[in-house]
Amino acid sequence: MIPEEDRGPAWLRDYGYTDFSQIEADIQAMEHFAAKLSANVKDNYAPHLTTVTDAMSTRLPDPPSEFIELLTFLFVHNDAQNVAHQNVYSYANKTQGFATAAEDISKEYRGSDAFSHAKVRDVDKAFDKVGIPPAPDEGGAA
Repeated sequence: MIPEEDRGPAWLRDYGYTDFSQIEADIQAMEHFAAKLSANVKDNYAPHLTTVTDAMSTRLPDPPSEFIELLTFLFVHNDAQNVAHQNVYSYANKTQGFATAAEDISKEYRGSDAFSHAKVRDVDKAFDKVGIPPAPDEGGAA
């Protein structure tokens, strides 16, 4: 047993603890969210993806080889450009995956008894199905 003086303030003792068995989901709000998120990606993001991709794919001319600072800058710039391009491309797919998971969850639990049946593990399964990794646990492991 931990001595009282080593336990910290009473108001902080349960910090970081969440009882996930008490989480409820608003199924209709989840359906609405999934539809809006999917439409936003399709209508507002996807049409601009080609333009952004083309602009980011523009290769800068090679500098003179004796200008080592510029060579180094262009090397780092190219790495940053590649990461940014991957993020731009992945955003649409991952956001659509998130919308699909929300839609699947809402379809699964639509009805009057949905609150009594939906479990966190079911939500996790829906996200696993679309490739969204789980949040890290309290120990920091993913």
